[in-house]
Amino acid sequence: MHTTIETADGKGKKLVDLIELDEVTVRFAGDSGDGMQLTGSQFTSTTALMGNDLSTLPDYPAEIRAPAGTLYGVSGFQLHFSNKDIHTPGDKPDMLVAMNPAALKVNIKDVREGGAIIVNTDAFDAKNLKLAKYAVSPLEDGSLRGYKLFEVPITKMVTTALEGIGLSMKEITRSKNFFALGLCYWMYNRPMEPTLAWIKEKFGKNPMIAEGNERALRAGYNYGDTTEIFTSRFEVKPAKLPAGTYRNVTGNEATAIGILAACELAKLPGFLGSYPITPASEILHELSSHKNFNFRTFQAEDEIAGICSAIGAAFGGSLAFTNTSGPGMALKQEAIGLAIMIELPLVIVNVQRGGPSTGLPTKPEQSDLFQAILGRNGESPLPVIAASSPANCFWMAIEAARIALKHMTPVVLLTDGYLGNGSEPWLLPKAENLPDISIPFATDPETYKPYSRNEHLARPWAVPGTPGLEHRIGGLEKKHIDGTVNYEPGNHQFMTDMRAAKVKKVQDSIPEQDIFGSEDAEFALVGWGGTYGAIRAATERLLAAGKKVAHVHIKYLNPFPKNLEQVLRRYKKLLIPENNLGQLAFLLRANYMIDSETLAKVQGLPFVPSEIEVAALKSLESM
Repeated sequence: MHTTIETADGKGKKLVDLIELDEVTVRFAGDSGDGMQLTGSQFTSTTALMGNDLSTLPDYPAEIRAPAGTLYGVSGFQLHFSNKDIHTPGDKPDMLVAMNPAALKVNIKDVREGGAIIVNTDAFDAKNLKLAKYAVSPLEDGSLRGYKLFEVPITKMVTTALEGIGLSMKEITRSKNFFALGLCYWMYNRPMEPTLAWIKEKFGKNPMIAEGNERALRAGYNYGDTTEIFTSRFEVKPAKLPAGTYRNVTGNEATAIGILAACELAKLPGFLGSYPITPASEILHELSSHKNFNFRTFQAEDEIAGICSAIGAAFGGSLAFTNTSGPGMALKQEAIGLAIMIELPLVIVNVQRGGPSTGLPTKPEQSDLFQAILGRNGESPLPVIAASSPANCFWMAIEAARIALKHMTPVVLLTDGYLGNGSEPWLLPKAENLPDISIPFATDPETYKPYSRNEHLARPWAVPGTPGLEHRIGGLEKKHIDGTVNYEPGNHQFMTDMRAAKVKKVQDSIPEQDIFGSEDAEFALVGWGGTYGAIRAATERLLAAGKKVAHVHIKYLNPFPKNLEQVLRRYKKLLIPENNLGQLAFLLRANYMIDSETLAKVQGLPFVPSEIEVAALKSLESM
């Protein structure tokens, strides 16, 4: 829908088309010091306040500070917002804001044909063009002819707006991201007030910096309002979502809040033993800020100390957690084996990233599934579950804690860098609707035996210091019932079988596998973890095109849901998009002798719906 509006420029009026859109994808890109993550986060927060559904994808370099202007120093932030329910950060950006030539070169391949590009022309000098490996300026060689190019002298405009404020030139130019943000607020009909309030709060102790950022923001907005180069503005109405209170949340924030909620629901003190590692560190940061809860955080000297401190907390009667990413999981594996042997509740959160070794520290991947299920010495099974979206991290953190407590076992919760750093609106649950996951401690000396079993095959949990409940735990094999160290062959066989049976019994307390899509489909897209959004969006597109397809997304990976084999055998063909080389496909064949087709992507980037849609159509044609 087009509406013509008048905007005042102080001298007269100009006519601008206000175009209503269903959805928009915007990407901010610049040098790692240009504040693109901050710009994207502020645009996201304002968009959330406007009532749109949204999904984000931060993308930043692994280098702490790559040389300015270089291709490998480019930082980006993509936001997809809509007036309807969406699942991904979008396929191709409708608009790219490029703060320098390197940002343009790295991102131009992703912009949709005919899309808009705003460039900071002041950055397109000989030095920056050379750093970006441009022989000729793309603003002059016609290579951008297929796009709507808007050349804006952002640095010059900011310098003029902040003249005489008392800031150094370096401080002035650092405000150019706020100019770009203000311009985008004008283009997409977003209010400045939330960001103005944030600036006052954030920089309240440095009024000159606050004033500089505010001036830059207003200058960008006013530039859009007055310049003749923009003849259109865009508006995306609020989404029609279920009624309730929403907040924008990243996956790591949701995981941390879920951990706090789990401790309250278990009626236990909480503990996180953690060593900082990208992209999982924000969980530690978030939890350490909630000192009003009965929860302790411990920043350990290394990964092994992090998990061992959590095991000690579990032994002492706390609901214990540790968090890490793939390399840290490798270091924790011996201690995870200890937790399996002593059968204590413990949740290990793995925010996966590209590997092996240090790999791609800031990029997402799904390649730790084998590590989570098979990564330890000996026969050492444990439950493994996976979150499917940033907001779902909250629920799966609670679910991991519930399983750990009910079955007295360590549990691995898999997320990834895409979920952990990405964000979406989260419908706040009502506390009274959350489950009670508490379990009783052992207290009776007459009946207590360290390795007796209940109906879930879980052993009793005895807090040290309880009179008459003294017992031994450790990494050596224990005798059934009484828990003494025991090397008898028959006892080891029995205890190994018992631990495996206990994990298998988790199937009794998890939901059956659900299905989305056509009831009579013969083709299914199957996934796990962070591929959910892209697969669901692709499935919806295929269904809208009249294709009979289904989406099966597995959240419980060890053990699988009881009915999973039955569900999968309904289909003649399965396509499994994975950010690895086919780990879920391997496990499904190992468990059920079911073959599937793998769509593998290990580029440090999540899938976009169009990739899966194209692969699905090709697969359907071959049936």
